[in-house]
Amino acid sequence: MKVLAIDTSTMFGGVAIMDDLSGLIVEIRLNIKSTYSERLMTTIDYALDKSGHRLSDIDVFAIAIGPGSFTGLRIGLSTVKGFAYTTGRPIVSVPTLEALAYHFPFCMYPVCTMLDARKKEVYSAVFKWDEDGFKRLMNEESVKIEKLIEKIAEEKKISNEKVIFTGDGVLLYRNVISGMFGEKAIFASLDKMVPSPAQIAFMGIKKAIKREFSEPISITPFYIRRSEAELKSD
Repeated sequence: MKVLAIDTSTMFGGVAIMDDLSGLIVEIRLNIKSTYSERLMTTIDYALDKSGHRLSDIDVFAIAIGPGSFTGLRIGLSTVKGFAYTTGRPIVSVPTLEALAYHFPFCMYPVCTMLDARKKEVYSAVFKWDEDGFKRLMNEESVKIEKLIEKIAEEKKISNEKVIFTGDGVLLYRNVISGMFGEKAIFASLDKMVPSPAQIAFMGIKKAIKREFSEPISITPFYIRRSEAELKSD
């Protein structure tokens, strides 16, 4: 089973192709400070060319569904939908914050993933490894960092443990986390602060094996909160 994975949920996204038997075939990471509309398709073409495959060789398309950049999520999802309609292959959606936790498989500590949500908030969730995957201890939400740390400290399944913090939100609020959580805070290294397309592909394979497919006509980005345009239209 070959999976083509796309991550446009943050500005550090990219493309990966993975096989369930031979493993990772190719991974390309991007740093997009404006929009993916100019570079995503050329990157996918390059990944397919270097892997020696065509789009028709792909069995499943995996997409990082969010939360994250509203524009980036829309571009990535519309691209995957186009591929699905063209090839007849299925789509699997992968939560971005859960994919970020997969930097730490088999970890004994809870993992708090957070991405910058702007407006002095972060998109965040907390996961704990359980047998063959991560389970949610706290669901995805958009929250101010101080409130998040308070909720983690009050959560019975977490309160007495050290916690790994990862994501670009950590880079913004490390001092706040250290001040409120003290020595129980473990900070990920810089190379593990963003999800990788390979993680999206790996989780995509796991979901495809379980046949957890998403319908192209109904799948939508996981925004968590409404965009500025939607708020202004009220």
